Amino acid sequence: MSRLQNRFAELKAENRAALVTFITAGDPDYATSLSILKGLPDAGADVIELGMPFTDPMADGPAIQLANIRALAGKQGMRQTLQMVREFREGNQSTPLVLMGYYNPIFVYGVERFIADAKEAGVDGLIVVDLPPEHNDELCEPAQSAGIDFIRLTTPTTDDDRLPTVLAGSSGFVYYVSVAGVTGAGAATMDHVEEAVARLRRHTDLPVCIGFGIRTPEHAAEVAKRAEGAVVGSALIDKIAEAKSPQQAIDGVLGLCRELAEGVRGARR
Repeated sequence: MSRLQNRFAELKAENRAALVTFITAGDPDYATSLSILKGLPDAGADVIELGMPFTDPMADGPAIQLANIRALAGKQGMRQTLQMVREFREGNQSTPLVLMGYYNPIFVYGVERFIADAKEAGVDGLIVVDLPPEHNDELCEPAQSAGIDFIRLTTPTTDDDRLPTVLAGSSGFVYYVSVAGVTGAGAATMDHVEEAVARLRRHTDLPVCIGFGIRTPEHAAEVAKRAEGAVVGSALIDKIAEAKSPQQAIDGVLGLCRELAEGVRGARR
């Protein structure tokens, strides 16, 4: 079993959902970002999504756009991002880590080289926002052949005719984008979340994680009652943007992570 399969099996046995956290690699700088990354599991993150910085993150709202700008200003590229994963793995062999982003940086790095280096570094899964299933042969299939899960995004506008195509070849978990918009913009109602999860479960046995717009422990807990995971990104990244020092950024992100984890872990009691 992969780390993702193990983690979701463990959480199912405990009757609780996963807290899935997102940060952008290299934001606000390499050292601070690495300290945050290393601290997330002890702060309660069950699965970590690590953003691959890119100049044109078209699915992301202002918070993550600015995180990408800060990371790129610090010269964070794919090589540095994979090195960050290696350094994380030196102290943590159990927490699943998923790289999330866009196809362009992977294509520029070289797909074959990227898959080999990502596997060697300890990457468990990929979320590539702008690569549809019609192009599975470019990255999805080679990644899965190497033992790296390929996680698909589904949205409120992915209808029942389209869902089987989107989910074909998916592995790890399904990421449901709960709002028709960019990251950090608005939040879905719980009725909508329930309907979406029920519909997805008619099409797949994979765990369903809900993201986009989850900002508070209370909101994360409500999602955790209904799905296998709650994904939080922009709220954590806001703590970095607000910080006056690297230590304040670390403390802010990990402090909020602990609060979110408490909400998620208590959701089904």
